[in-house]
Amino acid sequence: MGLTITKEQIAELPVEKFMGRIVVVDHEEKIADALNYLSVQQALGFDTETKPAFKRGQVHKVALLQLATQEACFLFRLNKIGYPDELEAIMVNPAIRKIGLSLRDDFAAINKRSARKPENFIDLQVFVDKFGIEDNSLQKIYAILFGKKISKSQRLSNWEAPELTLAQQSYAAIDAWACLRIYDHLTNTKR
Repeated sequence: MGLTITKEQIAELPVEKFMGRIVVVDHEEKIADALNYLSVQQALGFDTETKPAFKRGQVHKVALLQLATQEACFLFRLNKIGYPDELEAIMVNPAIRKIGLSLRDDFAAINKRSARKPENFIDLQVFVDKFGIEDNSLQKIYAILFGKKISKSQRLSNWEAPELTLAQQSYAAIDAWACLRIYDHLTNTKR
């Protein structure tokens, strides 16, 4: 029997906080510095956020793409800056490992912005099976490994809002960073 945790057990855990730097990339002049930093990393945590659709047939493009190291998370506001070639270059770079969760949906959303196939991605939902972890949601995997819960209170917020709230920024950063932290923990990688 593999490792599992209940929602009730998670509810009792303390909330995790990302203590690193959060950089919102929402103007063209911020893109180069962010991507220069990210392009030399060996591995990055990855996630996306899309404005929720509450009406049948309503579909939104990815509004936010998050890339995290252990020290910083960059929040690319795609609804404001588009999908820059330099960002796409990181997504297709086979030398940089990107770690995410449930990547099929993220890739489908990115494909609406680019036809190039993302490369060198590791999906934690599949990866954690090797370590006997049966639960494959980010919140449950994180709780099993670190004894803390990841708040999901901002999941259905408006990711296309003119400005992201501090709560949205924190939520988005934690999701990408947690993916990298889980991977590093399970592979005993020190960064």
